[in-house]
Amino acid sequence: NLNSYLEYYKENSKKELKYIVAIVNVKANYEHYDTDAIVKADTSKNNLLLVNKYNYLDETYVPNELTNIPLTYAFDDNQTTKEVLSAFKNMWSAAKKQDLTLIVNSSYRDYKSQEEVWNYYDDLRGEEYADSIAARAGYSEHQTGLALDIITYGANKNNFEETDEFKWLEKNAHKYGFILRYPKGKEDITGYAYESWHYRYVGIETATEIYNKKITYDEYYAFY
Repeated sequence: NLNSYLEYYKENSKKELKYIVAIVNVKANYEHYDTDAIVKADTSKNNLLLVNKYNYLDETYVPNELTNIPLTYAFDDNQTTKEVLSAFKNMWSAAKKQDLTLIVNSSYRDYKSQEEVWNYYDDLRGEEYADSIAARAGYSEHQTGLALDIITYGANKNNFEETDEFKWLEKNAHKYGFILRYPKGKEDITGYAYESWHYRYVGIETATEIYNKKITYDEYYAFY
């Protein structure tokens, strides 16, 4: 990527070199959804599948072993894969021992459902606003079945980071294979605003490495 690093550096010479390397490696030097940068997501990666604004799933993609999340752990009408559900149950139980309650608010969404979400925001305030708040259909992690939006009683997405449950997840989610997918201060890398509630399952080994290196999944995927 040397030529791309140098080209990006010409326009961003005040940025740290580490930042420039990361931006180019995750394709964030391109506009979001740029046809020169987008590729079909490599579904052979299984739990290490990458879906973002440059890697997409087609409308027929459905994850294997989808299962309903029991109401003990989630609001109604939520699904994820069996492996993710098992990992979440373990994490839920560990949090419960600390008198903390984790609740899945949103999980798997198929292509059509994501299209409806994006179209709602587009109709509300236009394409730019819709892109700032939701993924386009095919570009959402929720279609992978590996993403969970987690909140707790008495909280919502706007104030979840103020809860003890969030503070616990910050320190412990990686021990159960989950990462905070869109962390604060990494918006240029991930392409998304900070989301304290959005967690992605990648397995314990990968989650622990991402946690220790303090990087995003986009960076991990590019580097490793």
